[in-house]
Amino acid sequence: MKTFIGPRLRRLRRDANQTQAEMAKALGISNSYVNMLEKNERSVSVPVLLRLFEAYGVDWRDIADEDDTATLNALRAAFQDPLFHDHSPDLPQLRALLSHAPDVARSFLQLHHAYRAATDQLLVLSNASETDLDILRASPEAIVHDFFRDNRNHFPELEAAAQEFWAGPMPEADDIYGALKARLKDKLGLRTRIVPVGDMPEALREYDEDRREVRLSEGLDHPNRAFQLAHTSGLIEQSAVIDALLSRLDLDDPSGRNRCRVELANYFAAAVLMPYDAFRAEALACKYDFAHLSLRFGVSFEQACHRATTLQRDGAEGVPFFFLRIDKAGNVTKRFNSTGFHLAEYGGACPRLDLHTSFRSPGSIVPQFVEMPDGGRFFVFARTVNRPRFSRHTQDKRLAIAMGCSIEHVAAIGYAEDIQQGSPRFAEVGINCRICPRANCDQRAHNAMILNEPVDVRRRGPTRYAN
Repeated sequence: MKTFIGPRLRRLRRDANQTQAEMAKALGISNSYVNMLEKNERSVSVPVLLRLFEAYGVDWRDIADEDDTATLNALRAAFQDPLFHDHSPDLPQLRALLSHAPDVARSFLQLHHAYRAATDQLLVLSNASETDLDILRASPEAIVHDFFRDNRNHFPELEAAAQEFWAGPMPEADDIYGALKARLKDKLGLRTRIVPVGDMPEALREYDEDRREVRLSEGLDHPNRAFQLAHTSGLIEQSAVIDALLSRLDLDDPSGRNRCRVELANYFAAAVLMPYDAFRAEALACKYDFAHLSLRFGVSFEQACHRATTLQRDGAEGVPFFFLRIDKAGNVTKRFNSTGFHLAEYGGACPRLDLHTSFRSPGSIVPQFVEMPDGGRFFVFARTVNRPRFSRHTQDKRLAIAMGCSIEHVAAIGYAEDIQQGSPRFAEVGINCRICPRANCDQRAHNAMILNEPVDVRRRGPTRYAN
């Protein structure tokens, strides 16, 4: 019977702080043989197992225990969870996982154990039963983010529909709103009416199907009025296309599906107002100067930023960006991502991101180089944007948005030019405090769930959560 010990041998070598060449010398075998053993491309022979005992004091029965019965049984039990009902692996797959990636298997078991513990606590707090787990469903915002992320933040079907939207040449930016009003009237029989804030105090847009009317709040500025009309057109004219996209979403929850429908209509509206090829060409030419792009296409700064995240057509890609928006309390209110940067979903983003300090200088670009805990490096720039203002009582409704890209794309971004001289300083950031592994961060606001070192009562670290 062939015995494979790859992951265990690799762990043994690393524990001994040896290279493959050093282990090969200790075992009296070739470097290539050690390499193949670690990759499970060769089975281990009895003489080599005996040499492992002589050189490292390791019982061959421990290192060659390929059954690992307890872990295998734990894996089988974990995959009986209804969570994996449609994707439960069979026994050969579990054996292969345990043989080739035992650390992954054990990490999965640890994660599943934490999931079950959290589930039990939620059931107790909510007084629910195990058959009623609505409280564990992902939020509509998380569903939208994951759906867009799975599609690389790009939907060719909506791009094609937007390309056919204008019968002739696209109107000039200052004529877009009037052209959209006329198109809704002529093609869909819809009248557009601007409504005083007092008559529609709780809404920015309403589509009254019975009266064949679209009502827009007078609190909307010109770019947002045009965007809302394009959005309405998308909801109505592209309903079949959107339905087809939603059919790929494994979700029955009406709230989540409707939230996703709204975002797909927003995607269509952005594609209509900022045609793919023209917007990409202008973005590359101006080095992603979003103030310039917003003026050129008659859209808001935020809309231009959001559109840039969707430029992922095969063969005609733009810079892959992530988009993050927060309020003044640091809550994440919107996120889209086509990068390897991990975005906070709940609560606040990392306080080391200068995204938060952008509130001190409204309307100004705040650039920053950052490094994630896994070593990934990114260039991030942030700026505040304003919400619609209806009266003197609704002033200063600012949000802050951040755009970021991998460091390899920084030459394409004009905002990096002023701080790129020499060797830029990289701020060490994380996703958020609750899951950040940076133990001694002086900005930590919560004790990280993944850090469980005992507190040293004899010492005070940079925060009360660190020694």
